[in-house]
Amino acid sequence: MEKFPMTPEGEKTLRDELNYRKNTERPRISKAIGEARELGDLKENAEYHSAREEQGFNEARIRDIEAKLSNAQVIDVTALHSSKKVIFGVTVTLINVETDETVLYKIVGEDEANIKAGKVSVTSPIARSLIGKEEGETVFVNTPSGQLEFEIDQVQYI
Repeated sequence: MEKFPMTPEGEKTLRDELNYRKNTERPRISKAIGEARELGDLKENAEYHSAREEQGFNEARIRDIEAKLSNAQVIDVTALHSSKKVIFGVTVTLINVETDETVLYKIVGEDEANIKAGKVSVTSPIARSLIGKEEGETVFVNTPSGQLEFEIDQVQYI
């Protein structure tokens, strides 16, 4: 079975959601189904059908999270020897060579990616172009608007 990289923060977020779905949502939905059953005829009972649909979604998400956690390889870069090399989990400061604009990205697992929060998936074009490179190197990233050139200014194992 293939393992998928995940940061400790990503694992905690998934475990928290799993706990919430199992211990809060599951009982709430079961109660809603029970209350809807008491209303009588289930064929035309919108509350019942809505609660059953919500139950199906919740159970599917629980299975999805459990599968992701069982296939996760949690990588804590703070426990690794810091170097100047870009690897999964590091935070990278880049300088756009053309505009001198500085951007900060943390390379994370696919489920953790959030570009607005500065978290890019390890499978994204920018992360793929950065992995294995070192501070001071220049990288080219293909984007929909063309190729961008960045200098790796800093690599942080935080």
